[in-house]
Amino acid sequence: MSTPQAKLRLYTAEEYLVMERASEEKHEYLDGVIYDMAGEMPPHGRISVNLIVELGVQLKGTSCELFAKDTKVRSGPDPRPIWPPKDMFSYPDIVILCGKGEYHDHYQDVLLNPKVIIEVLSAGTAKYDLTEKFRRYRTWLPTLTDYILVSQFEPAIDHYRKLPSGDWALSPLEGLEAVLRIESIGGAVKLSDVYARVEFDQPRIQPQIDESQEEPVTN
Repeated sequence: MSTPQAKLRLYTAEEYLVMERASEEKHEYLDGVIYDMAGEMPPHGRISVNLIVELGVQLKGTSCELFAKDTKVRSGPDPRPIWPPKDMFSYPDIVILCGKGEYHDHYQDVLLNPKVIIEVLSAGTAKYDLTEKFRRYRTWLPTLTDYILVSQFEPAIDHYRKLPSGDWALSPLEGLEAVLRIESIGGAVKLSDVYARVEFDQPRIQPQIDESQEEPVTN
């Protein structure tokens, strides 16, 4: 996704969903504010497709399935506060569900129990994906075991894994010879396959990661 542009007033989650389901464009929702999602750059799209192809094949015949682009994920408290709004609806680049899906309502377009979320970072949203989004995900998605942030500017992936203690540990990967291993779904992808057809001729803009995040991240 690209940098969202906020609309002006606060909306309830129900108002957002009514508008979103009638809209031809995608928007995310954070605590009453609706954000436009702009288009993606070609490297972003190529990386997403590469991951979808590689992981999709590996998940064939398993209890897990992959969703891309159009699946919303809700991360918020239940029951929701009436006011002010406290909720998040996002569109991860890739979502992996294992077992039976749990959904926000009968439309079954808002997933509540993802196991793996993968985001391909854009320059304008990298900090948001790493901080606020990750905080919401690890707070309100108890089924989530892996949060994976993929750079589109260099062969580099930050893989956050949930430990048995409930803390989160960072496994950074760099270089085309590295391998992304997602043990929770029995998957593995070479970074050379993740970045197939991607040319690194863009400015290398990466999220700023505090040194403290090299240790397990707690809720």
